[in-house]
Amino acid sequence: MHKIKYILFLAILTVFSNSRIIAQCAMCKSVVGSNKDAGGNIANGLNTGILYLMAIPYLLLSVLAIYVFRRRIVQRFPALKNILKVE
Repeated sequence: MHKIKYILFLAILTVFSNSRIIAQCAMCKSVVGSNKDAGGNIANGLNTGILYLMAIPYLLLSVLAIYVFRRRIVQRFPALKNILKVE
């Protein structure tokens, strides 16, 4: 029960702390927009950074999913153990 209260508290805290984050996003958007209109290339660097930060979690989740999937396949079909090389 204590764990549930702690998780609920963290969730509520996260929801109500988003106002500063949204404000920063609006400021970044206006700075990037004005820089792009002036011929700058800050937008390209920002987009590359966002894609880099987005790729790492997807890569980690993909590796975890492949690992779990291979384990479950071997549990269901033991004959595939030698083919998939899972111990």
